Amino acid sequence: MSIHTILFDLDGTLIDTNELIIESFVHTFNHVGQKLSREEAIEFIGPPLRDTFQQCHPERVDTLIEIYREHNQRYHDDYVKAFPNVAETLKELQRRQTQIGIVTTKMRGTVDMGLKVTRLDDYFETVITLDDVTNAKPHAEPVIEAMKALNASPESTLMVGDNSHDIEAGHHAGVKTAGVAWSLKGREKLLTYKPTFMLDDMQDLLDLTGV
Repeated sequence: MSIHTILFDLDGTLIDTNELIIESFVHTFNHVGQKLSREEAIEFIGPPLRDTFQQCHPERVDTLIEIYREHNQRYHDDYVKAFPNVAETLKELQRRQTQIGIVTTKMRGTVDMGLKVTRLDDYFETVITLDDVTNAKPHAEPVIEAMKALNASPESTLMVGDNSHDIEAGHHAGVKTAGVAWSLKGREKLLTYKPTFMLDDMQDLLDLTGV
């Protein structure tokens, strides 16, 4: 069955927040006297903040989330931009009447900031954030909620992301999956999670939807 619905992760997939996230993690860990390397910060990209800080400093989770978010929001617009060919591809998918949505582990406020500064806020028919679910990716719930909102079937839905959480959530929800080769985790690492497709460029989606 062909693809009629595409669900996207946001950070690292549609918009480039990588440097902002890395800087925010480094800043936060500095605050508690822990020096974090760039490589270590990259490993934290993807899961919800609470999960990350729970592993490292369970007694200070709320404080660390607050420090991270304050830094992240203050510098947000200086760093964030859309990846190449994102707007053009979304526009063409919309023209072809492909349903498009977002499934992210970020909270609604920062999602809105990212979409606004990159001018992508008019393309999506549904946006499922951390605020909308009980279980974040890699659980199937966010993907299933997005499909419900769009009245989409798993057979004709594709979940696109830059992280293991995105691919696994897609697998758990029974949809097709696509990794993005521009992921900071690297193409080879993403391939180990067995996505259905690997995108070298955002425009590869136009071939997959095949109209």
